[in-house]
Amino acid sequence: MYQAILFDLDGTLLDVDMEEFFKPYFALLTKKLAPYIEPARLLRKLMESTQVMTDNLDPSRTNQEVFLEHFFRDLEYTPQELMPVFDDFYRNDFSTLSSYVSKIPGAREAVEAAFATGARVVVATNPVFPVAAIQTRLKWAGVDDFPYALITSYEAMHFCKPHPEYYAEIASILSLKPEDCLMIGDDPERDLPAAEVGMDTFLVGGDGKVRAGHHGDLVDVIELLRKMRR
Repeated sequence: MYQAILFDLDGTLLDVDMEEFFKPYFALLTKKLAPYIEPARLLRKLMESTQVMTDNLDPSRTNQEVFLEHFFRDLEYTPQELMPVFDDFYRNDFSTLSSYVSKIPGAREAVEAAFATGARVVVATNPVFPVAAIQTRLKWAGVDDFPYALITSYEAMHFCKPHPEYYAEIASILSLKPEDCLMIGDDPERDLPAAEVGMDTFLVGGDGKVRAGHHGDLVDVIELLRKMRR
């Protein structure tokens, strides 16, 4: 019996091609910040700072702290000046990108089945976005109205996927052993490292060639979770 069930978001609960999504996302964000930073420079800094954040393994600094330190290192503006602009973007502009994603049939039923087991449920999305952006994406997926035990945002976490430390931190936050957790995701490279710390894994959309604890689609996820109630 799992005590925590972790769901990846993009590609697992939300149908989105991230490469295609990032094009309008960056276009919208650079337009928002154009009065402050030239678009090409902003895009370069966003990519560089995100990479630094993704690579970081310093447990004393959150992903947000790592990102902001690198991003503002040589800017003419302070975080106090620019962060309200970013915050406004994620509160208002970001939601206009909904046409680039779609709901996945069975996603809500899978989350409902997870909660019905009595386990704590975690949105284990790669924590490179602020929580406001993640909550918007959960709304797009139709699963934003659940009492999640944890949403792994860049404000809350100290590591990113695919580092096993990311999964160990989730278990630590929940005061659980990794062995008591099930990670459900569609990306072998980013989601299956959960097994390296002892979590069970379910690869959604896997063909069985990649080693995971379980394989199948969301119908199979729902069936597995419902069996846990018996």
